Amino acid sequence: MPPIVTRRAVLAGLLGTGAAVGLGACSRGTSEPTLATVGPGAIASAAVSQSTSGRTRTLKLVAQPAQVDLGGRVVDTWTYGGLLPGTLLRANAGDRVTVAFANRLPTETSVHWHGLAIRNDMDGVPDVTTPATPAGGSFTFDFVVPDPGTHWFHPHHGLQLDRGLYAPFIVDDPAEPGAYDAEWIVVLDDWTDGVGPSPEQILRDLQGGGTAADDGGDGTGDMGMGGMGGSDIGMGGSDMGGMGGSDMGMGDTGGMGGGGMGISDGGDVAYPMYLVNGRTSSDPYVMTAKPGQRVRLRIINAAADTLFTVALADHRLQITHTDGYPVTPLETSAVTIGMGERYDAVVTLNDGVFPLVAEPVGKSGLAHALIRTGAGRAPAAGARPKELDTRAITVGALQVAAGSALPAGEPDTVQDVVLTGSMTPYVWRLNGRTYDEAVPLTIQSGQRGRLRMRNMSMMPHPMHLHGHTFQLGAAGGRGPRKDTVLIPPMGGVAVELVADNPGHWMLHCHNVYHMAAGMMTRLEYVG
Repeated sequence: MPPIVTRRAVLAGLLGTGAAVGLGACSRGTSEPTLATVGPGAIASAAVSQSTSGRTRTLKLVAQPAQVDLGGRVVDTWTYGGLLPGTLLRANAGDRVTVAFANRLPTETSVHWHGLAIRNDMDGVPDVTTPATPAGGSFTFDFVVPDPGTHWFHPHHGLQLDRGLYAPFIVDDPAEPGAYDAEWIVVLDDWTDGVGPSPEQILRDLQGGGTAADDGGDGTGDMGMGGMGGSDIGMGGSDMGGMGGSDMGMGDTGGMGGGGMGISDGGDVAYPMYLVNGRTSSDPYVMTAKPGQRVRLRIINAAADTLFTVALADHRLQITHTDGYPVTPLETSAVTIGMGERYDAVVTLNDGVFPLVAEPVGKSGLAHALIRTGAGRAPAAGARPKELDTRAITVGALQVAAGSALPAGEPDTVQDVVLTGSMTPYVWRLNGRTYDEAVPLTIQSGQRGRLRMRNMSMMPHPMHLHGHTFQLGAAGGRGPRKDTVLIPPMGGVAVELVADNPGHWMLHCHNVYHMAAGMMTRLEYVG
């Protein structure tokens, strides 16, 4: 069945466009948009000052058309290295990495290193940080990977992410004790390419059936560079219209507490397939181990438009990291993961055959992989474990691990980021503006910044900041460190960051259709 739009009703933000304009900066200190933005010299100087391991890793990456087997259905798509998920890249924290990238696609493309706080000119956003790589062209990325963790990469180009162009990038910490017997990388995706309408057609349908964005299926269109039930996401109540406790009522984790509002609608498109590691439930990906072994799961949501709730039948997951940073370990039966987010979990395996299930939030269907530790019959393709009926946790339940918080200190600048939008017309905005009209947020090198993000729409939005990690709530507090945070409908979260990576950085919703329809701005360093 082809993907269809799940709603046509208006999901208008309760703050109108006119009301939202002008909320971009509650206080900018000395960082005004009229100040000169930092240039290549500041970016190069910051890169030179980075501490390194002294080791250089030379890697290769190819974007290419390929046929992939989704589990009984072979389709033509675009991939990294002919694989789905694509070619795994790996390095140690502090390594200098050179990636010789070749573009064998029929159109230009880009590579964004999601979660890696690398130098600005290597970030992979055409027209902002890094030139697009033309069809048949090549580019050598050269950067130092500063922090360990579970990361990934994908294009920042039109709707190309809603094909097969995604892959993990794992940054290891040589000093980590590694108290587990095996590691499995689990990549989640929603899939339409070759089995339903193209991503470009889906966007045209969302926008009302127009043909102005038609690009002949080359994946760029006129977008230019990118032109849950039971979830444990809650809100408090204070000066933000019921969203929160101190400074927006958001508490130490930024306002997304341990109970309250769940998310029942996870995206705009019902997909014909949902995948775990490139396979459907009819012929799932299989992982093997021995009973009693401890396994580290690195879970990446690479979907374009789908939140997933993840559970392992007859097991409990111990969440240990989110977006690469350690948290105080927390046991749960299920976790809800927004687009672009990553969660690491450790599980002690029982004896038998168990489905690791990813259920799309607010949509029908599911995806699963199999974990086999002994004899037994595999469950049916649609088997739904009881763990999915429990309250799934998300970021609001987590606390940063000791030693992983940002240094404590008062913010120098406080800026608002107001999320609004609607299905009809299909337009999504930040601070009352689509990206082509955006007034950038600003900050100076060395400053501490607080972003107060408020979702005044009836859709969840996973908000991703390039080039930095932020801490939910106050720096030095208990909130986890992340680069992508899922904000529920009519919810809010305050995050704090340290401006230690100069350049122009994207801030956007990681729903690729919301981003293409305008929900994107920049955080620019000024001097």
